[in-house]
Amino acid sequence: MPAEQHAVVTGCSSGIGNAIARRLLADGWAVTGLSRSSTSLDGKFEWLQADLAEPESLAESVAGLRPANALVHAAGFQRTAALGALDPSALAGMFSVHVAAASVLANALVPSMPDGGRVLLLGSRTSTGSPGKSHYAATKAALMGLGRTWAQELAPRGITVNVLSPGPTDTPMLNDPGRAATPVRMPALGALVAPEDVAALAAFLLGPHGKSITGQNYVICGGASL
Repeated sequence: MPAEQHAVVTGCSSGIGNAIARRLLADGWAVTGLSRSSTSLDGKFEWLQADLAEPESLAESVAGLRPANALVHAAGFQRTAALGALDPSALAGMFSVHVAAASVLANALVPSMPDGGRVLLLGSRTSTGSPGKSHYAATKAALMGLGRTWAQELAPRGITVNVLSPGPTDTPMLNDPGRAATPVRMPALGALVAPEDVAALAAFLLGPHGKSITGQNYVICGGASL
């Protein structure tokens, strides 16, 4: 790989996306961050305003970027409710941000991505099912279908595609009123997942030693899935 890698990271303004952007910058990457909120980070960082809830606008937003060696789709939000209280607009919104935005960005960036590049999608431990989170789980499960299919398509170019699926992580999302219907339960190890730990695993998968790993789903949940 070239000495300076260029990564496009969504959701760079907070949470896991911010932690991944910081880790890549510390590792010497150049990072283009996409988010609605203005973001400034130390290092070779460029911020582009983008609304991931409007996927149709994203291709134009990234049209002028130089080729990316990596695409990290970390933007996301969560709305929870049990059957009988489900909101179709919440499902549509999460699908737009989690799935449609990933599809538009990959479609725009991967054709020019150098061979040997990386695509990393942020899923969730709850993608296999969790009471009160059916809409959120469904949109995160869809990323597995995207990721494994793209992994097969891109294998001849040496481009890897993987999914990172955190459990309860210490980010602003945990305090979002939209997920109040499902209070946080402490995982078995007795602490929330640190965003920096997710970022460290992301950095490995995006780095030179991730070249033999593709089409996989990595759960990092503090033992919540035990």
